[in-house]
Amino acid sequence: MRVITGTARGKRLLTPDGRDVRPTPDKVKEGLFSAIQFDIEGRRVLDLFAGSGQLSVEALSRGAESAVLVDSSATSVKVAKANIENCGFAGKARIIQSDYAAFCAMSRDVFDIVFLDPPYADGLLLPALKAVLPLLSDYATVICEHPPEVELPESIAGLSVYRTYRYGKVWLTVYRKGVAE
Repeated sequence: MRVITGTARGKRLLTPDGRDVRPTPDKVKEGLFSAIQFDIEGRRVLDLFAGSGQLSVEALSRGAESAVLVDSSATSVKVAKANIENCGFAGKARIIQSDYAAFCAMSRDVFDIVFLDPPYADGLLLPALKAVLPLLSDYATVICEHPPEVELPESIAGLSVYRTYRYGKVWLTVYRKGVAE
């Protein structure tokens, strides 16, 4: 994996060994960042289920103000920290080892962009989406990565589906808050 563009363009990223982490494929990552390319500059990012941290690194490389990376795995946290440091973003990122629900319950931060990419088989996407609702800014964007069989609501507590993108067996559902189509 590499950073696609921005200040850390071309930097190699580490990934945890084993099957516990499913990195976002490059094609999906490119599509995701094309969809939000004008919404990144100066934004505060939350990356739940951060894994290697590649989505946060890409956002910071493209001008995000800050990122909070949350993962329950000590291995993922270690790899994400190494990737953040290697790309020069240690001063812009906080990496937290925590369960997503515990983090969301205790956090008082507000985020403009949220990445939700939980393990597919665990059924955590909708609960995680609900958990982040109190942490969203007035015009937040939430990007959910999921398999096609996972159905998400068209709207939930002020968030509405803005677009859905299909990349083979990976779907991205982009929610926006505070804007009507």
